[in-house]
Amino acid sequence: MTSRTDSDTGRSDVLRDVTELPDPAGHPPPAAPDRLSPGHRRVIGVLMVAAFTVILNETVMSVALPVLQDDLGVALSVGQWLTTAYMLTMAVVIPLTGFLIQRVPTRALFVLAMSVFSAGTLAAALAPSFAVLLGARIVQASGTAIMMPLLMTTVMTLVPAARRGLMMGNISIVISVAPALGPTLSGYVLGRFGWRGIFLVVLPIALTTLVVGARWLVTVAATTRARVDLLSVPLAALGFGGLVYGMASIGEAAEGEAAIPVGVLFAVGGLFLLLFLLRQIVLQRDDRALLDLRVFRSSIFSVSMGAMVLATATMFGAFILLPLFAQRGLGLDPLQAGLITLPGGLMMGLASPFVGRVYDARGPRVLLVPGAVLISGALWVLTTVSATTTAALLVGTNIALMVGLAATFTPLMTAGLGSLPPRLYSHGSAVLGSFQQVAAAAGTAVFITVVAVAATAAGGDTAGAEGTIAGVRTAFLAAAILSLTLFPAVLLVRRPASPTSTDVPAA
Repeated sequence: MTSRTDSDTGRSDVLRDVTELPDPAGHPPPAAPDRLSPGHRRVIGVLMVAAFTVILNETVMSVALPVLQDDLGVALSVGQWLTTAYMLTMAVVIPLTGFLIQRVPTRALFVLAMSVFSAGTLAAALAPSFAVLLGARIVQASGTAIMMPLLMTTVMTLVPAARRGLMMGNISIVISVAPALGPTLSGYVLGRFGWRGIFLVVLPIALTTLVVGARWLVTVAATTRARVDLLSVPLAALGFGGLVYGMASIGEAAEGEAAIPVGVLFAVGGLFLLLFLLRQIVLQRDDRALLDLRVFRSSIFSVSMGAMVLATATMFGAFILLPLFAQRGLGLDPLQAGLITLPGGLMMGLASPFVGRVYDARGPRVLLVPGAVLISGALWVLTTVSATTTAALLVGTNIALMVGLAATFTPLMTAGLGSLPPRLYSHGSAVLGSFQQVAAAAGTAVFITVVAVAATAAGGDTAGAEGTIAGVRTAFLAAAILSLTLFPAVLLVRRPASPTSTDVPAA
């Protein structure tokens, strides 16, 4: 273990460098200041493959929803919980990752996450009912929740500041291509093996990643004896859970199936979230916070996270609305519906490394403004969908939307996390992950709710073409209006002055 001093902050950080730890191939040579050593690249590569595998599961249910609606006899507003509960569970677990990354060695944490994910995948494949399937998805999400913060923190620790834009661009491939492949993979498997086949295809990939990671991964930073605040965990669960459950229940209320009044859910969620935030403010004085809110003292980080919420909600809304519209509104089969989102996801993945290079050379604003224009423009086009809309229009519009998101995700993540001092990287990564998952869960729940309410108001329902078209058109209108708020947000984002220079006070 060595001690290194951060020249920008004057602070001494104790880190265990991966180059000082043994791995199956021996001791990799020390990394040069401007490049990664082979050992560093291998660590990040394994984590990226694992993150790709687990994130793939966030959207595999989007195409399967109509099939499950018929096979298991559940309403659309209930079936969407297979996606919403997955992302909501991640939002509840991710705040714990700041503590886990500090306390548990990298390899052990990776093995834990992938083991839990694999167990949930197996349970989902064997699930005899909707309730068991929902429980299995929650187990899957508990493992998934650890991977992205672990990847982000590792990148911020190992990658030189001058190359972070490019590396974050590579991570954006994971964030974009994996969700885009979800509907396509789901559509292909559904037509041949049924919905259980979705999980049976993912399971061997997850197990292989687990075995490879357990062999190759090494610890990248010294662990501490940080203790988890047991009161913060239920406060976070009830706070985030109550709010998103309330959003999802609006749709259930419209279909007459809400078990708890929506107002009660919002009140409970808001109260417990407030108590959680107040608890963190008290705990962070002694560096014991489950989620250190001092990251928000950076104005760049705060604005970037706000814009990330809007962009993430938009992306996941599109991933669930487009396949739904294609199947119920246009009569396409699951595979055809899944293929609609694939080109956009692949284009987003291809654009992301280029976006990272542009960020490293010219900063965030030259990317963020065009990105916001593409996002908003694509959504306004989608407000015109009808029974005569062609699949080609959906594909083209989705490509524009995904390229716009590629131009926003990388700059927002790089600038936001780069504005924090190294001691807050793990908490910044946890906040980023939490915000992304709450936005994804809320976006999915809200857009499905709008579809259900608008379909009912139009005199139809989400099982028929007419009701689905009216509902989806209204949901895209809501998304398009929301996208306009991206413009003032992205104009406030700038590149941090230096790798660790920040407007975050040290205390």
